[in-house]
Amino acid sequence: MPDDASREVTEILRDLGQRPDAAEALLPLVYAQLRAIAQKRMAGERPGHTLEATALVHEAYMRLLGNQEIDWQSRGHFYGAAAEAMRRILIDHARKKGSQKRGGGRQPVAMNIVDLASEQDPADILALDEAITTLAGEDPRAAEVVRLRFYAGLSVEETAAALGVSERTVMREWSYARARLFQLLADDADAEPGA
Repeated sequence: MPDDASREVTEILRDLGQRPDAAEALLPLVYAQLRAIAQKRMAGERPGHTLEATALVHEAYMRLLGNQEIDWQSRGHFYGAAAEAMRRILIDHARKKGSQKRGGGRQPVAMNIVDLASEQDPADILALDEAITTLAGEDPRAAEVVRLRFYAGLSVEETAAALGVSERTVMREWSYARARLFQLLADDADAEPGA
C-alpha cells in the first residue's frame, strides 16, 4: 500500500503538464531518492571525478522534466527514468573521458555485478552499457529489471511494483540478467585483441 508521499508524487507526476508549479512541488518530494541513486552511482567513480552527485541529480532532473510530454504512469516509472537519465549522463561523461579502447591489453578480472555498475574505467562503463543494450534487444524486461535494480537502486519489491510483476519474476529476471551480462562481457573481453 503506497504511503501519502508516494501518492502525492504519483499525483504530481500525472499533473505535470497541467500544473505550472508541479516541477517545483515535485523536487522536494523526490530529491532524497534521486540523491541516493546518484550517490550510489557516484560511489564507484574514480576519485576526483568531475561530476558530483548533486550535479548528476540536477542534470537528470532537468532532462526528465524538460520534456513535459512524458505521460508518467507511476512513481516507479519516474525513478526508472531518472536512473536511466543518470546512466546516460555517466555514459556520455565516460565517452568524453575515454580515450583508450575498452581496456586495451588488460586481462579480464572477475567482478561482482555491483562492481560492473560502478566500474571506474570509462571503457568498462561503455562495455557494460553495450552489454545492457544487447540484453535489452534479447529480453527487454530483464534489461528493465537491471536498470531499476542497478541504476535506480530499487529493491526487488519496488522493482516488482514498478513493472507490475511478481517479486519471483523479478528475482528470476535478475538472476538471468546477471548471468547474461557476465557472458556478454566475457565474450567481449575474449574478442579484444591481446586479451
